[in-house]
Amino acid sequence: MLNKFGPAVGRRAMMAGGAALGVSAGLPDAWAAGRTRFVTANNNPYDILDPHQVFDIGRIAIRLNMYDALVRWVDNPPKLDMWLAEKVDIAPDGKVYTFTLKPGVKFHDGSALTSEDVVYSMERILGMKKGAYGLFSDVVKPGTTKALDARTVQFNLAKPFAVFMAVLSELWVVNSKVVKQHEKNGDWGAEWLTRNEAGSGGYRLRRFDPAVGFQAERFQDHFAGWKPGAVDDADFRVAMETATRVLGVIKGEFNTTDGFLPAEQVARMRESGKVNFVEAESIRTFYFIINNAKAPLNDVNMRRALCCMFDYDGFINNILGGTVVRNTGIIPNPMWGAPKDLKGYTYDLDKAKWYLSQVKEKLRPLQIGAMSGYPQSEQGAQMLQAGAAKIGFDIKVVTEPYTTISPKLDDPDRAHDLVPLWRSAYFADPHNWTGYIYNSRNFKSGNSSFYKNERVDELTDKALLLTDQEQRRPLYEEASRILSEDAAGLFVYNTKYYGPFTKNVKSVRFCPIGDAQDLRWIAMES
Repeated sequence: MLNKFGPAVGRRAMMAGGAALGVSAGLPDAWAAGRTRFVTANNNPYDILDPHQVFDIGRIAIRLNMYDALVRWVDNPPKLDMWLAEKVDIAPDGKVYTFTLKPGVKFHDGSALTSEDVVYSMERILGMKKGAYGLFSDVVKPGTTKALDARTVQFNLAKPFAVFMAVLSELWVVNSKVVKQHEKNGDWGAEWLTRNEAGSGGYRLRRFDPAVGFQAERFQDHFAGWKPGAVDDADFRVAMETATRVLGVIKGEFNTTDGFLPAEQVARMRESGKVNFVEAESIRTFYFIINNAKAPLNDVNMRRALCCMFDYDGFINNILGGTVVRNTGIIPNPMWGAPKDLKGYTYDLDKAKWYLSQVKEKLRPLQIGAMSGYPQSEQGAQMLQAGAAKIGFDIKVVTEPYTTISPKLDDPDRAHDLVPLWRSAYFADPHNWTGYIYNSRNFKSGNSSFYKNERVDELTDKALLLTDQEQRRPLYEEASRILSEDAAGLFVYNTKYYGPFTKNVKSVRFCPIGDAQDLRWIAMES
């Protein structure tokens, strides 16, 4: 399965999307001799290529490698670089942002990228109401983004928005002429772009099979240029089983896999002597989404009881071997805005029983939706289930791929009661971990907990109107304390990244936003 791709995308469609010619099934003849090739094994399907329909880390390699945005996050700690834009002018009122695009930027089909494409891309996100829509919906209204000339684009915000520059990293620019050619019944070309690409990024699509992954080749004419040893051909494959991914890296079949593996698998690769590791402190919190809209979880005492049923020390030290750090709130410890004195919850079954006795709603068995292919999600679910069982409370665990769990998160009736997962860094600001996923304005566009607290809404809204970090800091600290007091989620740890790479990979530029999946920085021996 891992060495075979299904039927190639049609030649005409691929060329229209800026991709190169399709390749034959099977890998031996698919790559030219002397070219460097990088193979990534991922535990999440690459089922949708459209950069505006999804907003997750599992499929971020598609966006990072085949598309460009006005700005880009790089390095660790993350910093924001100008990317498609060469400069920006921000009005004193903080509501008008005027960008000048770099000259000579081309899409994969050779056509010029202009401000009209930026405008179309923003309008597409707002019109489709998917993916990163929740980042922009309150501040960018349809029709307000203007192309002043071919290289000048202006955003006219409805109100000041402190993180606007930061979230523009998710405004991936698509080739508007190509996408418009494939629009059907006002779908913004969504059906076509699901399986094709229309980008300007460092790599252009060669082949795609949603069950297996995608292949891409280096776009020689990319505006940022290339350094010696850059990856020529990229192969992103789906391998759900952790053992398969780890063995593949050890054997050299894969050049890397995810950097958040169980401790025993990290040790296994170290002992092989065939793998180098990139280690870095990340900003990625592991927590349980709790569906606050469903009884009895709409009762704060039920949520607090759950938080006392989880054995934090046992999970962190015994299962994960101390490779992560306890994080009592949703904001990662290293990030400003995380209160340093937040106590959080501890494993205390007597206290859990007391909280259960205070629940006014009728108790029922709960269901955890654990993500298959992510051992820590499954182990975390089992840890909570075990704690609950010790006091006679019934929790069931259902294991599903994230692509099955994710669509349910927008519907409180279909969503699981709890889902253990990570809140990764999409942009380096406390809003990423608070307002975006807990402000009630973001129901169905970020707030998958369906949590509502007027004070949290007030604090996170106010924080977005301020530009001074020191004025914003106490607002996020207070919001974090309220989220903990309300047990809005079950907050467990902050992550350390252990990225495994084969020894012919000589350069990795890690950034917590994207977890080193941006291939343009990697150098390889051929």
